[in-house]
Amino acid sequence: MTPSIAFVGAGPTTLYTLAALLAEGVADAHITVFERRPTAGMGMPYSPGWNDPAMLANIASIEIPPVQETLLHWLERQSSRELEAMGVAAHQVSERAFLPRLVLGRYFADQFQGLVRQAKAAGVSIEIRTGCRVIDACNQADGIRLTVAPHLGFVTDEVFDHVVLATGHQWLSDPEVRKGHFLSPWPASKLSPLPPSQVGILGSSLTAIDAAVALAVAHGDFVEQKNGDVAYIPRRGAEGFGVTMMSRKGLLPEADFYFPLPHAPLTVCTEAAVTDLIARENDDLLDQCFDLFRQELTLADPDYAKSVDLADATVESFGETYFAVRAATDPFVWARRNLDEARRNHESRFTIPWRDAILRMHEVVGAIVSYLDDQQFERFERWLKPVFVDNYGAVPHASIARLLALHEAGRLQVLALGEDYRVDAQPDEGCGGAIYHKGLRLHFPVFIEALGQRPLSAGDFPFPSLIAQGIIRDQAAAGEPTAVRGVALDDAFRPITDQLPPDRLFCPSLPFLMGQRPFAQGVTSSHQMGQIVGASLARAIGAAPAVVTPLAIAQAA
Repeated sequence: MTPSIAFVGAGPTTLYTLAALLAEGVADAHITVFERRPTAGMGMPYSPGWNDPAMLANIASIEIPPVQETLLHWLERQSSRELEAMGVAAHQVSERAFLPRLVLGRYFADQFQGLVRQAKAAGVSIEIRTGCRVIDACNQADGIRLTVAPHLGFVTDEVFDHVVLATGHQWLSDPEVRKGHFLSPWPASKLSPLPPSQVGILGSSLTAIDAAVALAVAHGDFVEQKNGDVAYIPRRGAEGFGVTMMSRKGLLPEADFYFPLPHAPLTVCTEAAVTDLIARENDDLLDQCFDLFRQELTLADPDYAKSVDLADATVESFGETYFAVRAATDPFVWARRNLDEARRNHESRFTIPWRDAILRMHEVVGAIVSYLDDQQFERFERWLKPVFVDNYGAVPHASIARLLALHEAGRLQVLALGEDYRVDAQPDEGCGGAIYHKGLRLHFPVFIEALGQRPLSAGDFPFPSLIAQGIIRDQAAAGEPTAVRGVALDDAFRPITDQLPPDRLFCPSLPFLMGQRPFAQGVTSSHQMGQIVGASLARAIGAAPAVVTPLAIAQAA
């Protein structure tokens, strides 16, 4: 009997999983892909409506793992008119370019269509159902039963041998929970109709930038200058528009720094060294791993190590020192200096060693998180994780230039809240939200919570029957059964349970992984998960190599 495979969600994770599965030579399978949006392949972070055309992706072309072709090659195939329609000038096309999110959506959708043609040419039966929402999943003797609710028609139940729940980011379709109070900046189409007013944005990193840019282009224009900067010109009637970004530290993200690809190997803080530490099961795993981190960073950049007294540093002291000078400087003064430095370094292809070393170590160090007890986990979350997040969370140069333009136009300020602040989500004014901060109360007619995707637990899982069956449950911390850190999954993203046959169910959904994998993020994580799940599926269905010629693909189209 031909094995059946269902993918729930058709974003980048499904795209990369399908590519990995087909690369294994699968020729005898029936694949069904369910996607609630009109187009398969894009995913929420890159879909129209959810994103404003002005929003930039936070990943350069060279960093995006290719599907059937690289993003750069795909862009070079587009006509000047097609590029212009996507908001891209021909001179902007390069492997280091940061492009509008919607451009990546177009690329992924096109690559998805190519994979469908490839599958059909190989004799695989594949069906793409857009406009369909899977509302439940349940394990039964003969497979996983999916309950499907199309936009039009009847609710149906269908059973599959293997199911991949790649549901991606979890956001409310209507984030405005009260008048003027938004729990997220998505979909961006909800922000553009707002009248010009004073806006409070909780957050000051990439998600907050997305919100500020979406509002700014609704009430004005960014105009490019000859020196590469931009100016912000408000439109008539937008005199009341202004934005205040607020975060604990009051810091803006730094501009994307130049680093070589592929990454150079680590010398001390290697995957093997960290794996060995984990195997020892010592109570001071975090400190032992930090010692490897210190040695690697010192080896990479002795001058930086000396400047931050790394030889005597602890997890706590380094986490504080890393941000200290920046926190003591006006955020826009720092942003201007940092942007100028980053531009020079990209132009000369110069890598700042300490930045690159921290970037190369973040995923290796992240492997310890599932093994930390509650106390170590809290220390990691508060002191070391922010260093890594700040490092890999550097943003496109154009994003920093836009923030500087908004500030210079008197439309943007950044406020450091510290640890002791409170949000009033139901203010007496009847709209927006307010912040209680250092004895002051600041009210904003529009208030947007822009803190990014938070880690989710089993209680947030969108398929209730799997929770009721005990298949989806929370992952407890090592030695601390009361500490919850997302859904309990193994290294192949399968639920840890004895109720399922091997490889029947996979859950590569980022929000439910972030508690255990704190640096799981975006396209690169989707690719990594796709490689693992695709290979597991191929083994499960006994895929045999199949030779597919270009002519066969063309005929399948």
